[in-house]
Amino acid sequence: MVLTKRQHEVLSFLQEFMEREGYCPSFEEIAAGLKLTSLATVHAHLATLEKKGCLRRGFNQSRSIELRRTPARRLPPRPAGTGGGLPLLGRIAAGRPVEAIAGMDEITLADITRRRPAFVLEVRGDSMIEDHILDGDYVLVERREQADDGQIVVALVDGREATLKRLYREKGGMLRLQPANPAMPPIRVAAERVQIQGQVIGVLRKC
Repeated sequence: MVLTKRQHEVLSFLQEFMEREGYCPSFEEIAAGLKLTSLATVHAHLATLEKKGCLRRGFNQSRSIELRRTPARRLPPRPAGTGGGLPLLGRIAAGRPVEAIAGMDEITLADITRRRPAFVLEVRGDSMIEDHILDGDYVLVERREQADDGQIVVALVDGREATLKRLYREKGGMLRLQPANPAMPPIRVAAERVQIQGQVIGVLRKC
């Protein structure tokens, strides 16, 4: 369920207040904490969040709130144009036309990585073109030292040569680093010579 930025703020306030104080805030405390001038606005936000399954309230009780969905921790907002979030304006079909509905949420790279440790690399070369990773693209990489067969990884060979390939384990303690380009041969190397530095979880491309 998609929440607006304001709904995220309400959930975050409730969670932080309850963790700090050990009890639910009143409508007045919610209004003061969120700088709202109307208790009716507080009630409307809570009613909407309840409909979306994010919380449950006791009947006619302002201090009876049970959170059923906690908000994701968000990075502090950055000024526009400095690498912060971008507005998420809705959904659009790649097939038949549908209405693109403007929303009030935003999306960042942290939403894609789900707060996992990650980094970005610029791609050089054509070895992964059949996996739709092109020269000049940016790959989003989850930092990790293990990967399953068939995953696209950043592999460091002999401590000095980094390459982007699909990983496959073979008999005799060998690894096959498979390009996605039929014109290029795979790299076969002993497993102890390879250090996995991360697994690709996304591709970014400038148009």
